[in-house]
Parts: sequence; structure tokens; C-alpha cells
Amino acid sequence: MLKLNNIEVTYLNVIRVLHGVSLTVPEGAIITLLGANGAGKSTTLKAISGLLHVEEGEVTDGSIEWDDVRIDKKNPEDIGKLGIVQALEGRRVFGHLTAEENLLVGAFNRRNRAEINRDIEMVYEYFPRLRDLRKNTAGYLSGGEQQMLVIGRAMMATPKLMMLDEPSLGLAPMLVEEIYEIIKRFNDEQKTSVLIVEQNVRVALSIAHYGYVMENGRIVLDGDSDFLKNNEDVKEFYIGLSAMGDKKNYREIKHYKRRKRWL
Repeated sequence: MLKLNNIEVTYLNVIRVLHGVSLTVPEGAIITLLGANGAGKSTTLKAISGLLHVEEGEVTDGSIEWDDVRIDKKNPEDIGKLGIVQALEGRRVFGHLTAEENLLVGAFNRRNRAEINRDIEMVYEYFPRLRDLRKNTAGYLSGGEQQMLVIGRAMMATPKLMMLDEPSLGLAPMLVEEIYEIIKRFNDEQKTSVLIVEQNVRVALSIAHYGYVMENGRIVLDGDSDFLKNNEDVKEFYIGLSAMGDKKNYREIKHYKRRKRWL
């Protein structure tokens, strides 16, 4: 469905952030883009959704294709109408609206009220807590509840591709597990493709079919989830396990230099 073909992204016509990034999101698959903060993961999502223009960035080389049609020069609203929906990092709720009003915002391109009501009930089935909070002001919800709301709002847009930027950020481990189980269930039941940007490698690979590791604006490694989970560099650099399976204690390491074997 989605193909990034050797794209480069430049901000302000000067700062090159992505360097020849290629990846594919097949229909119905869960794909994860992994890497540390500042690796270029969020920029990749914004290139797909067309939001680069808001930050004076652009795709300066390569192409992005959706069902074999180039979309890298399209406006964000036109890309959204194709079924590509991005949930931004940082739980961007409309704080002055109720939880249910936030969900309705996700359906702003839709006109069939019966289908909208049906899908609100679908979201409440995935996130029962939101049903209890539907009349509450979104700005007063907890961080976990706001994250559920952001994902539910993306679901309301009937996405063909749902892109989630750091859905585990700032959440307790048990809540992270719950949210990822719901993402997996949504993918299984609705057959919606999902592209997840994450620093939490362990939880992302627990549901992903395939993953890409990004560093400094480049894809340095890719493979199916089992391959990445068993890769020694991924385990050491991102999960914190040495080759012997022992947890690393980075406080005792004065200078930690990556082997860069994958490069």
C-alpha cells in the first residue's frame, strides 16, 4: 500500500534530516519504525502525512507512493482523505472539548451519522474507559486516557493506514501493554495497516510483523520482528541486554561507543 522510495527530507532548504529512507507498509500489516530520540522517525511520518510543510520542510528527493500514486507533493487534507491518518506524538487532544466531541472531530470528513454512531460504539468497545468519560473535558483526563482518546479519534477517521507516533510515551508499563493489545486487536479485526514509531523496542516488536531501525536519518537495519528481537545489536543498543543476556549497567560505563556493525 505505502512505499517510501529513497526519500530525503530537508528543512528550510538547508538542514537535511532524512537520507535515502526506503520502507514499505503492506496492506493489513503492522510495521514499526524504531530508533532513539532524534533519529528522524517523526519526520518520516510527517513526510507521509504531508505535515512537513507546516514546519518548512519538504521531500527533496525520492518519492512516496500510496497504491502506486505519488503523494509526496499532496496537501495534508488530500492525503487524509485517502485514508492515511496520523496520531501525533504527545497526546494532542482538544482540551476544551469533551472526550466524545474529540472522537467526533476524527470523523469530520464523514457525513453518514448512523455509521459515525456505529464507530463511536466500536471505539468504546476497544476503550471501555472512554465510554465512562465521554462527557468529561478531555484536558482533565489522565495521560493514559488521553492516549486512548487520541488513538480512538484516529480510528474514527476509518483509516486505511493508521500511523501512531510514540503511543507508549510517558505511560505506565501495564497501560502500555493494554494499549498495544488494543492496537493489535484493531489490526486483526479491521484489517487496517498500522505504522508505529517507537523507542520502546520490546513492546513494538511484540505486535509488529516487520520493523526498521533508524539512526541519524538513515535506515540501518530491517527485518521481521523475530529477527530484530534476536539481533545482538538491537538487544544491546535498544533493549539493554548484552550478548550474554545480562542487563547493561550504563552508569558504570564511562564511554559507551556503538560498534556500528550493522553499518
